[in-house]
Amino acid sequence: MKNKFYAYIQQLQDQICKGLEDIDGKGFFKEDLWKRPEGGGGRTRVIANGKVFEKGGVNISAVHGKLPDSMQKLFNVGEADFFACGLSLVIHPKSPMVPTVHANWRYFEMYDENGKIINQWFGGGQDLTPYYLFEEDAKHFHETCKTACDKHNPEFYRNYKKKCDEYFWNTHRNEARGIGGLFFDYCKETPEMKMEDWFNFVTEVGNSFLEAYVPIVAKRKDLPFSPEQKTWQEIRRGRYVEFNLVHDKGTLFGLKTNGRIESILMSLPPHVQWVYDHHPEEGSAEEKLIKILENPIDWI
Repeated sequence: MKNKFYAYIQQLQDQICKGLEDIDGKGFFKEDLWKRPEGGGGRTRVIANGKVFEKGGVNISAVHGKLPDSMQKLFNVGEADFFACGLSLVIHPKSPMVPTVHANWRYFEMYDENGKIINQWFGGGQDLTPYYLFEEDAKHFHETCKTACDKHNPEFYRNYKKKCDEYFWNTHRNEARGIGGLFFDYCKETPEMKMEDWFNFVTEVGNSFLEAYVPIVAKRKDLPFSPEQKTWQEIRRGRYVEFNLVHDKGTLFGLKTNGRIESILMSLPPHVQWVYDHHPEEGSAEEKLIKILENPIDWI
């Protein structure tokens, strides 16, 4: 399974990078291969200063070795070996009219002293973070997610949309990071879902990513915007940074397993503002977004 999924994310990285380069029209991903001293490595691809995308990365990694102490405590196990691989992406557009997007699909195995698998699971999802709310974009993104889920289980979209709303929540701000999408974790074998079934589901979602995001970019990338709207984007990006550094499990896992710091912090935008006690004008488009983020809704 680990070889099969790693082969898949290598192919998916190529597919997504090409799709994003095509819609940008100017920027290209630069590749950086790296190795982890304890075992494994990755292929980081970063785009910067494109026509549409200000900064972004589409990264894959496969790491293995002894499970660090911090992760042993998290999983409530003793000494063990592990393998983890996944694709993680974050794309920050130049225009505040185009939403930031994040996605991740991953697979994890844990072994006993004889090398036998004692635990394995899939995780992942994809979510959208707009700066200005276009409801038709939100519906398109969620409908694409639902279509992928419905091919495997009619309950998946509702369950994983709810988990996404709960997970991407800045508790210290009492608001969502964005308008959600899907989030699933610890997807283990059950009588109803074998690991092969989970593989088929996760890859279905991965294959839907470009369909979910690129049409939104195409529709919004040439809209005009003001300096004030760009400032709002940078203020909202500050909330994105706060979530990633305070709450995000993937970031924390990378930092605690001696992951490659440049690849982990690739998710952070290049220009951010923190304005003291900032509140948008009453009745403004900015306030409309905040109200949705404070009370997530069903888009379908």
